[in-house]
Amino acid sequence: MNNIIKRNKAFINTLIVIAIPVVIQNVISIGLNMIDTVMVSELGENAISAVGLANRIYFIFTTICFGIYSGAAIFIAQYWGAKDTVSIKKVFGIDLIIGSLLSLVFSITVYFFRIPIMRIFIDDAYVIQLGSEYLKVIAFSYFFTSVSFAFSFNSRAIHRLKMPTIINAVALLINTFFNWILITGNLGFKALGVEGAAIATLIARVFEFIALIYFIYKDKTHPLAGSVKEFTSWDLTLLKKVLKTSFPVILSETAWSVGTSVYFIAYGFMGSYAIAVVQIAFNISDFFQTLFFGIGNASAVMIGNEIGKNNVDNAMEYSSKFVKITLVLSVVLASMLLITRNIIIRYFNLEPATSEYLSKTLIVYSLYFTPKMFSYMFICGILRAGGDTKFCMVVDIITIWFIGVPLSFFSVLVLHLPIHLVIAAVFSEEIIKSITVIKRYKSKKWMNNLIMD
Repeated sequence: MNNIIKRNKAFINTLIVIAIPVVIQNVISIGLNMIDTVMVSELGENAISAVGLANRIYFIFTTICFGIYSGAAIFIAQYWGAKDTVSIKKVFGIDLIIGSLLSLVFSITVYFFRIPIMRIFIDDAYVIQLGSEYLKVIAFSYFFTSVSFAFSFNSRAIHRLKMPTIINAVALLINTFFNWILITGNLGFKALGVEGAAIATLIARVFEFIALIYFIYKDKTHPLAGSVKEFTSWDLTLLKKVLKTSFPVILSETAWSVGTSVYFIAYGFMGSYAIAVVQIAFNISDFFQTLFFGIGNASAVMIGNEIGKNNVDNAMEYSSKFVKITLVLSVVLASMLLITRNIIIRYFNLEPATSEYLSKTLIVYSLYFTPKMFSYMFICGILRAGGDTKFCMVVDIITIWFIGVPLSFFSVLVLHLPIHLVIAAVFSEEIIKSITVIKRYKSKKWMNNLIMD
């Protein structure tokens, strides 16, 4: 009995240490997007649509970065369990190089092709113009974001989360302040509209980058505070080993982010109001999901650490506990979203008809909340921690591209459904995904010790 109590206490303590800072980081990040959307809503629904569509590119970029860093973090978590800091710096160096190169590709593409990119999503000259103004500025933020994200994300795998969380909080305050003075014009500044929102975000990202680099390298013992030599000391064998596991994650996240962005092309046929509804619903839903982002990260780190120590029984016990936690919390938070949706909607400056559509769309989000969180927990928190990245990739690609995407266009162009029913049809892929990953979990084929291979 005493051993069980000790194990449960150790589990809860580690969960809190990892999950709470990640939850705070995500609340800050999503809060930043929410504040942007609320402030931009003062400019009208076209502005919300423009920023929402422009940020689909940022969403794709950060999701691919998440794929790169979470794939490599599987190794970092397992190396941390084995107390191998030399290998941690090598893998982190691979992260930084790939992430930085990706950011340059996105920056150049977005800056020079911002108008054609906006035209992919919508055929509205005014929305395209507003979106291109936003992208022109935000294109310069991608490099700072990629490096900051790499340091912040991998700090989770080594249980060093306090400083990144504080820096994220300060960045949110900076972004909010500059939104206030630049979007509508305050303290004598010119009102810049959506361009002001982009400038505020860029300033916050640059601050975050500088602060993270400074404080991590100020601590000489920090496992991520490596030299250029340490970051580039990996050989081809290690690179192939990391990419073998990471590439399916990268491909999976890319397929998912691009696929969900293709949904927006279908929504664009319905007009700017539909984009505004989905963008706001997306932000609100994300806010309610922040707790799971923390628990999912804790799951990946804790299970990865145990697998790295060859404690297979502990890893399985942990995964079972995370499944139960996900079930209970998803039902509670789905109920909260359903009950509070109309109160939240009041903070956005929307037409009455758009508010009604948003309310119905949030009902759909709440009904699909539990299967969505199960899919997230199993794919990002459990299966990937065991190195089962290829299976996760296949599931993501099939459910998004062969179920979700066709249903989005069929619902809009053939059935002519209202936006909330289109969302309901699209989200049906989450049910299939959750059933599939639960079966995989029960088979135990997902559990692999990568650093012992």
